[in-house]
Amino acid sequence: MAGGLGALLCGRSRPLGRVAFGLRKWKSSVSVQAKMPPCDFVPEKYQSYTYEHMLKIRERNVFPSLLTYYKKPLLLHQGYMQWLFDYEGRRYLDLFAGIVTISVGHCHPKVTVATQKQLARLWHTTNIYMHPSIQEYAEKLTSLLPDPLKVVYLTNSGSEANDLAMFLARIYTHNFDIICFRGGYHGGSPYTLGVTSLGPYKHGVANGFGSSATMLPDVFRGPWGGSRCRDSPVQTIRKCSCSEGVCQAKDQYIEQFKDTLNTCVPKTIAGFIAEPIQGVNGTVQYPKSFLKEAYQLVRERGGVCIADEVQTGFGRTGSHFWGFQTHDVVPDIVTMAKGIGNGFPMGAVVTTKEIASSLAQTLHFNTFGGNPVACVAGAAVLDAIEEDGLQKNSEEVGTYMLLELAKLRDKFEIVGDVRGKGLMIGIEMVTNKESCHPLPDEEISQIWEDCKDMGVLIGRGGLHRQTFRIKPPMCITKKDADFAVEVFRTALERHMERTAEK
Repeated sequence: MAGGLGALLCGRSRPLGRVAFGLRKWKSSVSVQAKMPPCDFVPEKYQSYTYEHMLKIRERNVFPSLLTYYKKPLLLHQGYMQWLFDYEGRRYLDLFAGIVTISVGHCHPKVTVATQKQLARLWHTTNIYMHPSIQEYAEKLTSLLPDPLKVVYLTNSGSEANDLAMFLARIYTHNFDIICFRGGYHGGSPYTLGVTSLGPYKHGVANGFGSSATMLPDVFRGPWGGSRCRDSPVQTIRKCSCSEGVCQAKDQYIEQFKDTLNTCVPKTIAGFIAEPIQGVNGTVQYPKSFLKEAYQLVRERGGVCIADEVQTGFGRTGSHFWGFQTHDVVPDIVTMAKGIGNGFPMGAVVTTKEIASSLAQTLHFNTFGGNPVACVAGAAVLDAIEEDGLQKNSEEVGTYMLLELAKLRDKFEIVGDVRGKGLMIGIEMVTNKESCHPLPDEEISQIWEDCKDMGVLIGRGGLHRQTFRIKPPMCITKKDADFAVEVFRTALERHMERTAEK
């Protein structure tokens, strides 16, 4: 609902005329560039092609749909924990983690050593044979999920995992229709494109048969929202009259969900898929208790509930290991990828024995799923999360960073919303807090470029790419957070100076 009714309503309770660092009142206060925290790691010397030759190869031999970030694309050479190094040795604080994929740190020593040992032992057999690592990993992974989610099918990516989850839902229920949220991202395969509800990812070919997108319960940009809706240290600037334990916004969005059930799908459905917190759409959080009521409504229609944990899983939200746990629900199927392997290409579908058995009626095979090296890497990631205390670190550093960024929201008129949980953070940029219209792309891009030039890499998300996405390796420190916040503050101040000069 970027723009339109949602944009007009999102700031409606805010008094007219209030300006925090508006253009007319802006005075130059650009601080000295923040000092990057020290790092003892020394990268190897870059010895491959020149930057210019790499650009030529990219243009000639790589699909043009695989876009690069920044006006001058980065040529990265090496990584260590929360740091990335380019071909000239410049160091960057990575706050996007390879699109929320580096969970425990670039080239984490424990994961690296475990993977190297397995590479010297056995690379591949396919799962027609048993090998120790697939059984060991299946037991370790499923031990972290509540009953009855104890059966795993290993895949190679999140798209593949979500594709299989949808397939499972349809086979198990003998129904076809699946409900999803507008703004959700669940993959780019022909099946998952139906439930990926972001226009830029839609191609001009048939997709979405049997998929119905319902209203996104976005308490910042949607028609309803208040000051206590989110499970986050930072709430929206919107006001509400809800008493303790009551959320009128949640009730309104549930009515919209019911309307979708009553008008867009048959009496029985296959399921409902949702991210616990939307990732690609800019860290969008739903009202508390929404998913719990939605799951009940889906199950009353004979459907199963699928939690897409590709971005929220493995301790990233801090308070819980899985994002669905923050909503006090137990899904029927859980999908996961990205952080599962810390950059190693793997994914998984975890479900119940009963649902898994529905796939055994005919042959379903995956050549690389459960690969020995992948399983060892995945197990080492789980060990690193526990031994390094990364779930707790996500909660502590993430909460600290959210509260510091909220101070910038209160100071700068173009920072419309700061939201998230743990180390899954979104900063939505607007022209002003009254209209909540997305800040123009060229202005956001300049702020983004400035952050990169000062040594901080962040992502972009949202329908208009208006939201900065901060989802770093979970090993970052409070000193790193201080550096990142100061860099962002400086970039905002530079933007305000440029705007005032026009």
